[in-house]
Amino acid sequence: MPVFAESAASTRELRVLPSFAPPLPRLSVPFAHKEHPDRYEVVIVGAGPAGLMLNLLLARYGLSDESLLCVDAKPGTLKSGQADGLQPRTLEVFKTLGLADEILTDGCHMEEVAFWNPSANPDEIIERTAIVPDVAVPARYRHEVTIHQGRIERILETDLLRYSSRGVQRSTRLIDVRIDEDADAEFPVFAEVETNGQRRTVRSKYLVGADGAHSVVRRCMGLQLVGESLDHIWGVVDLVVDTDFPDIRRRCAIHSPAGSVMVIPRERIATGDYLTRLYVQVPEEAGPEGDDDNDRQVDETTSKQDARARRSKVTLEGIFQHAADAFKPYYIKPKKGGAVDWWAAYQIGQRVSDRFTVKDSKGTERVFIVGDACHTHSPKAGQGMNVSMMDSYNLAWKLAYVINGLTPNTAKHTPQTPDPILATYHSERHTIAHQLIEFDRAFSSMFSGKISHSADDKLTGLTHEQFVEVFSTGNGFTSGCGIEYSESVLVQKHEDQQASPAGADLAHTYPIQGTDYLAGILRPGRRLLNVTYKRHADGNRRDLHDDFPSTGRFRILVLTSTDLLDPKGTSAGTLRTLGSTVLPKYPATVIEQVVVHPRLSRDSFTWRDVSVELKQHSEMRFYSGYELDDVYGIYGVDPARGAVAVVRPDGYVGMVAALGDVGLVDAFLGGCLARV
Repeated sequence: MPVFAESAASTRELRVLPSFAPPLPRLSVPFAHKEHPDRYEVVIVGAGPAGLMLNLLLARYGLSDESLLCVDAKPGTLKSGQADGLQPRTLEVFKTLGLADEILTDGCHMEEVAFWNPSANPDEIIERTAIVPDVAVPARYRHEVTIHQGRIERILETDLLRYSSRGVQRSTRLIDVRIDEDADAEFPVFAEVETNGQRRTVRSKYLVGADGAHSVVRRCMGLQLVGESLDHIWGVVDLVVDTDFPDIRRRCAIHSPAGSVMVIPRERIATGDYLTRLYVQVPEEAGPEGDDDNDRQVDETTSKQDARARRSKVTLEGIFQHAADAFKPYYIKPKKGGAVDWWAAYQIGQRVSDRFTVKDSKGTERVFIVGDACHTHSPKAGQGMNVSMMDSYNLAWKLAYVINGLTPNTAKHTPQTPDPILATYHSERHTIAHQLIEFDRAFSSMFSGKISHSADDKLTGLTHEQFVEVFSTGNGFTSGCGIEYSESVLVQKHEDQQASPAGADLAHTYPIQGTDYLAGILRPGRRLLNVTYKRHADGNRRDLHDDFPSTGRFRILVLTSTDLLDPKGTSAGTLRTLGSTVLPKYPATVIEQVVVHPRLSRDSFTWRDVSVELKQHSEMRFYSGYELDDVYGIYGVDPARGAVAVVRPDGYVGMVAALGDVGLVDAFLGGCLARV
């Protein structure tokens, strides 16, 4: 029998993990949990989609069980009801996490939306007036996916257990939380929790409330949801239906004389049947005979109280009856006994917290709220779970960078002062929440109203065309693909710079042409659109997003120009300077470089024909930008000029510069990252 010696690299165990990246480097003092077992760097309250997303990302970025604690009052993941839809941008994020396959395979893809409105033919009652694409903006996934929220939670939690031996500490509720700097300035957030009747206290540097619309964290910290509840009452039911309605497997907006219904097709379940979700408007009770709306003086408070009273009286049988009336002349009913999976009644409300963070006496953000804890709205636009998880996606890498000392402020190892990187969580996500509320208010009010079948109908001022316009124009927002963050230390805009005319000095001018940002034109503050390209090293066809996985790294996207093969050209000079001067200034592995080239003077070239820094930093991230998608055309870049973009860890473009303007790139990175 042969005798041999075996050795293995210390990172060998990482090969079984899906992120293909080691934890983020740590420049700050290592965390010593054993000395203070009741102290953590981050405590997360709530393990719904927002809490699990945050927990998973922080664990992937390198926070250990000793550093990170997530508690949840529930004994397990959600079993029925609540959210069910994932938008295209959320699907893109799940793909960058390596978690999209099960969702895409088993979920229901909603490709089209059908609109049904009152028919001029009294025998028909309602008629289909349009079928439009469900997602009308460029995205890697041009559809929504419906799949049970509990399954999404299970997917997130299963992956979390690859990085955490404890996972979520369940059956644990938060009793109280406050900022108490006098007792411990380094761990100023004091929390009292109860697990199976046993109370204990923990301290942390940061605490995140992901504990839903009735958030204990929000209440304890004195934050308030500001907004209102409308008097529209809706019933929602998940069931297996028996119907002759032709569009039951499409997303539908039905406006009938009897009321409104939204149809959301759902995934296949274990019985082999397919679920359907119905949102059914509960009509208002008629007033006394002879009453006229214009003559009744009913104050707003009374109206809301009446709505709450009507909501308490909603029954499953009543929801079915309202649905049956709205679907006429088609029939609809539960397919068989036990076909109803879940039902509820709700009152539409739009609220957003005045603040998403609470600061200590030094102005440092210590407590955060995410998801339903900081914004509530109707489910009509399919935003709740999506926006909630994107709150966490925005916050996670910023928290990890501050904790690991990777930002310019925290790298100084001085007593913590307000960090502008962490402050952008509130400024970015609070703005998005307000935009969500404004859209949801308009969309819900229109959906709850009646639509006439002709412009001459005096029934209402709302027409089918107006409703479709609101749906279509809001598609960039609802899909998550049109979100734009405002200028900050993480977003450097160039509002005053335009593409230069031919013959002008191009050394420092803004290199992007065009303004169709939804179609992919590079824009600081917007997410980087996925494109397909061909890798130089092996000819593989790749999606750009697959080279921008959610591993907490910044990326420099270099779109070289047609002079790439010229050793004295701008492209070669840019790659040399980035590789030899800029990248070495920052912590190792925190910045990755992706390089694309346009059509060159010759199709065949080798590594000897380009700068050595290109191969050194981007050997397996170097692509042809014209053989598959027209990358330069999509991004609005002139191939003769090229461009450089810095992409944040959450996939949003931070800044764009002319190809030769490496100093601008370095200055931007220096405002985001610690130098070594």
